[in-house]
Amino acid sequence: MTEQETLVLEDNSLAQLVYGQNDSNLRALEEEIDVEVQARGNRVRFKGPELETKLAKRVLLDLYEMARAGIEIKEEIVVQALRLGLDDASVGVKSLFDGTAIRVGRRRRIIPRTPNQRRYIEMIRASDLTFGIGPAGTGKTYLAMAMAVHALHQREVGRIVLTRPAVEAGEKLGFLPGTLFDKVDPYLRPLYDALHDMMDPDEVGRRMEQRVIEVAPLAFMRGRTLNDSFVILDEAQNTTSEQMQMFLTRLGFDSMAVVNGDVTQVDLPRGTRSGLIEAQGLLREVEGIEFVQFTERDVVRHPLVQQIVLAYERRDQSREL
Repeated sequence: MTEQETLVLEDNSLAQLVYGQNDSNLRALEEEIDVEVQARGNRVRFKGPELETKLAKRVLLDLYEMARAGIEIKEEIVVQALRLGLDDASVGVKSLFDGTAIRVGRRRRIIPRTPNQRRYIEMIRASDLTFGIGPAGTGKTYLAMAMAVHALHQREVGRIVLTRPAVEAGEKLGFLPGTLFDKVDPYLRPLYDALHDMMDPDEVGRRMEQRVIEVAPLAFMRGRTLNDSFVILDEAQNTTSEQMQMFLTRLGFDSMAVVNGDVTQVDLPRGTRSGLIEAQGLLREVEGIEFVQFTERDVVRHPLVQQIVLAYERRDQSREL
């Protein structure tokens, strides 16, 4: 049965932001579900099957509220909002960012796109130590970085410390040219990329010169006490048991830490136990420490990434049988 719905948006300029350039967001909406969407001014008409039509209308209204809150509406947000509605009709994308949008600049706000991402942000705010565990592309590092930048700008901490283990994944560091920092720079590059995505390059350079922001290999954390800091340990599945213990005992007063990793992508030598896997078992019941488990449903990269993650999970499950 074909249904028709009409939505009138109050602010015409906000409506145009929701529609996207040349109505690209509306076309993305049509491609995802079997609904015809036509916009004229601030009036939008939906035509299609009843359930899909009502969903499209609700999603567009949520996107309008997001635009009103100053959040840029991109095609990937439209797609994510639709998929969220298809998975659980009782959950709207607006409910994800209510109270959890992260301000990383005067105009920019970063929002969670899945319920797990929302819980992750809430746990980071509420806990001194949060573990984010799950596949690549689920926003673990990006959201943690956003929280760190926000905390620095709000003067909740005095510095940001970003670290990763420099593990050789099939390549030998010793054969790479340059100094030690040149050799480990590729391992730290994803942290720099996320940082530059949230702060002006001049600010990043200035803060790093002042040692307010520090990016370093995990080995450089030994013997230190990190007070008044927001500390992020990325790719933690590649820490040894000793390295994980060393890192966790660096946390000082007025500091918070986020530990991220994917336990399915351990690059340690065969027979070496991952410090992240061990920490899951040892610390899960410790009060004040929170664990957030991400799945393929939380992947917010290219849609194919979600399918790739799922395919590898099925392979691993079949091997265990």
